[in-house]
Amino acid sequence: MQKIIAANWKMYKTRSEAAQTARDLAESGVPANRRVVIFPPFTAIAEVADVFAGSTTVAVGGQDVYPASEGAFTGEISTAMLREAGASWVLTGHSERRHVLGEQDDFVAAKTSFALAQSLNVMLCIGETLREREAGQLQAVLRRQITTAFVRLPSDRLEKYFAIAYEPVWAIGTGKVAESAEVLEAHAVTRKTLCDIVGKIGCKIPVLYGGSVKLDNAAALIALDNVDGLLVGGASLAAQSFAQIVNA
Repeated sequence: MQKIIAANWKMYKTRSEAAQTARDLAESGVPANRRVVIFPPFTAIAEVADVFAGSTTVAVGGQDVYPASEGAFTGEISTAMLREAGASWVLTGHSERRHVLGEQDDFVAAKTSFALAQSLNVMLCIGETLREREAGQLQAVLRRQITTAFVRLPSDRLEKYFAIAYEPVWAIGTGKVAESAEVLEAHAVTRKTLCDIVGKIGCKIPVLYGGSVKLDNAAALIALDNVDGLLVGGASLAAQSFAQIVNA
């Protein structure tokens, strides 16, 4: 299985900045054992997609989506809009959507199932807060988030078009990275839950780690059992550092 290295640029980069970063990344190349997915801001998707048009190793995605084809949903974006801009992936359930913007499990599940049904690849983010981990609720939280999302998922698209990113909320943008044992525990829970729900297909779904991933820890993290890739935030904003992570 190729490791997936994803870049979440969050609310950074204008169109011109995103295009330049994409061009710099394109010059660095992607090794055969890696797949790259870049999640720019909505306004820059088309520019980044143009840079990687025709690439078989780099894809572009949206950072969010609304679970409706169209309608009076001010400020939201549809699957058709994302595809037209050049996106083939979408993030759902990112910790900042859940804990800053208040998205609940059911709403994340609706976005996830709708995007998959509309032929987008989906990377579902899951993860616990520090309070939940310290209270011994890791397994319960991850199982709840995954189980809720899977209620309406089209099973025929799971094996090739779906991935999960485990991102402990307490490690997002804090500089604090989960210890190897903590990553292994969370990914084991995630894998078992997937296998319990959808059997053999669940055993093949990529599970990525995200949470203060940097060049100095990327190689160690991606070498861990059950870690099928990385979701990189701040360290993906500079082309040179992200290219080094891709090649780690």
